[in-house]
Amino acid sequence: MTLKRERAGEIAHVLTEALPYIRRFRGKTLVIKYGGNAMVDEALKQGFARDVVLLKLVGINPVVVHGGGPQIGDLLKRLGKDSRFVQGMRVTDRETMDVVEMVLGGLVNKEIVNLINRAGGRAVGLSGKDGDLIHARKLRLPAGDPGLKAPEIIDLGHVGEVASIDTGVVDMLLKGDFIPVIAPIGVGEDGFSYNINADLVAGKVAEVLGAEKLMLLTNTPGLLDKQGRLLTGLSGERVDALIADGTIHGGMLPKIRCALEAVNQGVGATHIVDGRVLHAILLEIFTDEGVGTLIRRR
Repeated sequence: MTLKRERAGEIAHVLTEALPYIRRFRGKTLVIKYGGNAMVDEALKQGFARDVVLLKLVGINPVVVHGGGPQIGDLLKRLGKDSRFVQGMRVTDRETMDVVEMVLGGLVNKEIVNLINRAGGRAVGLSGKDGDLIHARKLRLPAGDPGLKAPEIIDLGHVGEVASIDTGVVDMLLKGDFIPVIAPIGVGEDGFSYNINADLVAGKVAEVLGAEKLMLLTNTPGLLDKQGRLLTGLSGERVDALIADGTIHGGMLPKIRCALEAVNQGVGATHIVDGRVLHAILLEIFTDEGVGTLIRRR
């Protein structure tokens, strides 16, 4: 069956538009935080896996860091254990941490690895425990009540933040032409496991690897202004101004701060991309217009 002339022209245009971007990013590292609807919709899952494999085949080195909050919540519910959140973070006791490790390091991680491998890639799953990858420290969350003489510290249990990253095992996999898939679980100096926000882990991994790009998949079109229009091509100074005037607020604020921290620490650019769009990764990287918010260095 032959292509109609118009359709053939469209395909040729897409390929020629992608060529300079392929040339520019060949040999570079791209860290992708994978989460949201892209992890639960079957068509989006398959599309994500194919996108990652295509990146690898054209010479880009993708590193995937994934979340899994909804999947953790679902299993806890099936086990009859309630989930409790403080300032958007799950309170994680020892029993809950066991479930987190099972879901993130096992079920979710291996599903992503399998998807990529079935799409023709060579993925290897890791948690922060593997190769001493993620060193964690316990997250100390202040209550933030201005009426208190001294700030009250909320104990979230086994919730952590990144203390340091040792990318030795990731470097080894990249040199072996594998695609690392990382679950955001770290180990503290106390020997305990800690659940860490996947955006933060992706940002720190991108920094230490000297990645060309950090890509955060979300359930929004990107960063919107007060009129609901997509903002992109933002400098650090512009992001600071948008935070100050209240344009960036709520759940987008920590994601933007993560993005800004990454570019300030040497990552070439951060992209906040709508993971609900099929092939959003390729559209953002290989087209002139893109489909998300780009934040570049100051």
